[in-house]
Amino acid sequence: MATQDTALDTRSGRRSTAQRNALFLRIAELAPIVIVLFVLFGGALVLALLQSLGFAPWFGINTFPDFSYFGALWGSSAFWVSLGLTLYYGLVSTIIALIMAIVLSLALIKPFRGKTLYKYLYKLPLMIPYTVGIALAVLMLGNGGILSRLMALVGMIDNPGDFPQILKTHYGWGIIAVYVWKQVPFMTLAIYAVLLGIGRETEEAAAILGATRRQIFFSVTLPQILPGIVSSTLICFAFNVGAFEAPFILGGGYPDTLPVVAWRYFNDANYAFQLQGMATVVSIGIVAGVILFAYLAVYRRYERMRGRA
Repeated sequence: MATQDTALDTRSGRRSTAQRNALFLRIAELAPIVIVLFVLFGGALVLALLQSLGFAPWFGINTFPDFSYFGALWGSSAFWVSLGLTLYYGLVSTIIALIMAIVLSLALIKPFRGKTLYKYLYKLPLMIPYTVGIALAVLMLGNGGILSRLMALVGMIDNPGDFPQILKTHYGWGIIAVYVWKQVPFMTLAIYAVLLGIGRETEEAAAILGATRRQIFFSVTLPQILPGIVSSTLICFAFNVGAFEAPFILGGGYPDTLPVVAWRYFNDANYAFQLQGMATVVSIGIVAGVILFAYLAVYRRYERMRGRA
C-alpha cells in the first residue's frame, strides 16, 4: 500500500513538474512580445503622466511635480462640458450598437434563407477604416448628400437643403451613426460566438416548462451571453471615449470632445500648451479607467451572486 502511495506521489510530482516547465516555456515564448508592449505602451503612459505634471525639459519646462495643468483643466467649466459630451457619444453609441448586435446575434443563431451570404455581409464594416466610414457619412447624411437628394427626388422634402441637420451638431447623430455602423459587427461576432458555445438546450427546456419568449430571453439567454456583452462593450466604449476622427470631422465645434480638445492643445504654437494637452489625455484615461473598473466590479458582483465566480 505504501509503495502504491509512493508511486502515485511520484507520478503527481512529475506531472506538476511538467506543468511548471510548460508554463515557464510559454512565459519564455511570450516574454519578447510582453517586453515590447510594456516598453512601448507602459513607457508612453509614464511619459504622458510626467509631461502632464510639468516634466518636459526638451521644451525648456521642468517644474515637476506641478499639478497646475490639472488644476487649470479641471477648474474650467469647459472641461466638464466636454467630458459630458465625450461620455454622451461613447455611451449612447455603445448602447445602440449593443441592442442591434443582440438582435442580429439572436437572428443568426436561427436558420433562414440566405444566412451564409448575410454572415459575410454584416462583417464588411470591420474591414473598412473609420475614416472611410466618416467620408461615407458625409456623402450619405449631409445636407446635399445622397439621402437628402433621394428624399427630394421622391417628394418627401422640397429640396435637399430641407433635409434635417444630422452632421455638425452637438446631438452627434452623425458621430453615433459611424460608431454604431462600425461596432455592431464586432459586438455581433462576440455575442454570436457565445451563443454558439452555449447551445439552445437551456432555452428549449425553459420553453417546454412554459416560459414565454420574454422570460426566456431575460432569465436564460441574457445571463448566458453576458460575458460576450461585457467584453465587447468594454472595448467599444473605451474606443468611443478616446476616438478623435469622427468628433473632429462630424462634430458641431465648441464645445468639443476631450480628444479634440487635447489635439487643439498639441497644435498650439506655445509648447506649454502641449503639457496641458497631456493633462487632458491623462484625464481621459483616468475617467475611462474608473468607469470601466466600476463596470467590471458590478459585473463580477453579479456573477458572484449567481454563483458563477
